[in-house]
Amino acid sequence: MNYQEALQYIDGTRWFGSKPGLSRTEALLEALGRPQDKLKYVHIAGTNGKGSCAAMLASILRAAGYKTGLYTSPYLFRFNERMQINGRPIPDETLAELVTRIKPIADAMEDHPTEFELMTAAALLWYAEEACDIVVLEVGLGGRFDATNVIGAPEAAVIMNIGLDHTAILGDTVEQIAGEKAGILKPGCDAVLYQQKESVMDVVREKCREVGAALHIADFSRLSSEFDSLEGQSFTYKDEPYALALLGDHQLRNAAVVLETVEILRRRGWRLPQEEVEHGLYATVWPARFELVSREPDFVVDGGHNPQCARAVTANLLRYFPDTRRVLLVGVLADKDYPALFDILNEAADAWVCVTPESDRALPAEELAKLLEKTHKPVTVCASIPEGVDAAREAAGEDGMACAVGSLYMAGAVRACFGLE
Repeated sequence: MNYQEALQYIDGTRWFGSKPGLSRTEALLEALGRPQDKLKYVHIAGTNGKGSCAAMLASILRAAGYKTGLYTSPYLFRFNERMQINGRPIPDETLAELVTRIKPIADAMEDHPTEFELMTAAALLWYAEEACDIVVLEVGLGGRFDATNVIGAPEAAVIMNIGLDHTAILGDTVEQIAGEKAGILKPGCDAVLYQQKESVMDVVREKCREVGAALHIADFSRLSSEFDSLEGQSFTYKDEPYALALLGDHQLRNAAVVLETVEILRRRGWRLPQEEVEHGLYATVWPARFELVSREPDFVVDGGHNPQCARAVTANLLRYFPDTRRVLLVGVLADKDYPALFDILNEAADAWVCVTPESDRALPAEELAKLLEKTHKPVTVCASIPEGVDAAREAAGEDGMACAVGSLYMAGAVRACFGLE
């Protein structure tokens, strides 16, 4: 099977949907020789910030000389982005070869694996065969029943900021969702937690007591911003200086969690000199997270898609562009809480441009426009994302700015309009 045939096969498994349980992934990996047991991991769950945390940690580990796997989702431009080693996505021919090996096993299973389960198995097999020193593994959905949770005790299990998302699957309170995320905690691992609502942290504390995992909570009282601009920011955490190219207060908090995780890894014997930690943190690239992709006018791309993300984007827009006309290029998935999303974003919006994201779950731009007309601000509907980018830039004018926000499923297409992959 070639690369295109492999992608078609993967896409053809989407109708299996998302099914709870680890039995399919475990059976698939058992038939592949249990590659997951040959690897060391940092396992990361959470509603917001887990991708940024994963990118920072992978960059630091790579800077320290470790062969580092990175597993994230979804992708922005090409499917291969979901699995990387030392910053390089899996080659087309390698992905095709892995899927060719996995397909007969999966097709022979009475309970067929889902798309995400197939890709998790392929990634773990690739990382093992490439002899990665460590894998930074981002949870796809939830934690307890996520396909990535087939691994044994990781070096560190990281739980990032938790909010209301995927409530039909994970629960309708942050405490219930925290219980699902805490399902990645296992005996013998260290847990690192983003400092947040006390009732959420209590859920994680209880799970740590239950499994005997040591808990380490990032201390945001020891986090201080020193310099901040569109070119990047510098800060101190626990009196140590750092610099970060990623923008926004929320990225400083994410970085604090990363630095707590670095300390855990050091205690476990990983060689992470301070100089390499600082270099790796500053070198972190994580596209579509309040990413400035163009100037004159300034154009920002953010994959924010839930109320927590919207609050971060709104704060950043008001912080970095306080006296600027702000045009928001927006598109959402219909199964998200988009009314709440736009209630928050409205504070920073002077005008709206609506498009339909590239997903079969997308809300049509015309329906979104009807909602946004209630804000009594100018609303434009565009037939395509490239048309929306042009309309947003024109509406911003030379002295304004534009920001694409609402879904990671449109972020890649927006970045492509600026020649970025």
